[in-house]
Amino acid sequence: MHDLIEHLMELTTSPHWGGVLPYLIEGIQITLYITFIGVFFGLILGIVTGLARLSKSKIIYGLATCYIEVIRGTPILVQVLFIYFALADFFGITFDHLTAGIIAIAINAGAYVAEIVRGGVASIDKGQMEAGRSIGLSSFQTMRYIIWPQALKRMIPPLGNQFIISLKDTSLFAVISTGEAVFMGRQYVATTGVYFEPYFMMGLVYLSITIPCMIILRAYERKLDV
Repeated sequence: MHDLIEHLMELTTSPHWGGVLPYLIEGIQITLYITFIGVFFGLILGIVTGLARLSKSKIIYGLATCYIEVIRGTPILVQVLFIYFALADFFGITFDHLTAGIIAIAINAGAYVAEIVRGGVASIDKGQMEAGRSIGLSSFQTMRYIIWPQALKRMIPPLGNQFIISLKDTSLFAVISTGEAVFMGRQYVATTGVYFEPYFMMGLVYLSITIPCMIILRAYERKLDV
């Protein structure tokens, strides 16, 4: 017991708490950069694909479904390895670490956003479309002014959750040496041989981002319930 207390006291005074911070700060900046840009393009891709899943055209519906099922059925780790290594090996298409990470997040998030969009739009009563058409609006105008605003309110909570998931998924990009938070933390570990402080601080850094996001989402969901 005495040895445990001494060890804990040593941890509280360890210089590694502050030493790892510059590494993690640099890494989290890259993490947020990849996440925001990747999710932005994933949102665009997801909206297009989600609406395609509602198309009456069998070809458009089939292509959208194929993309969603393939991406949702494979881990993002496999996807980023394919983008970074396999495309360069087979097609000669090369991407740097950062670009490969952004593409992986965009493609992966796009598949999940597509299902969120499809579910959100499908949840609106079909009578809304008929009502819009009955007052002279086209299908596009009815979707834009009547269906989409209602569906978007329902989609915001799951979209927020997808952002958090994509943020955490960037930690896997350490395998291609992308300089995000986990990779930078591991760099500090490799330099110092210290494990506890870097990995503990790494967890705190992620929590400092995800917990506020979750609090905002829960508050928004309660507002919707009211």
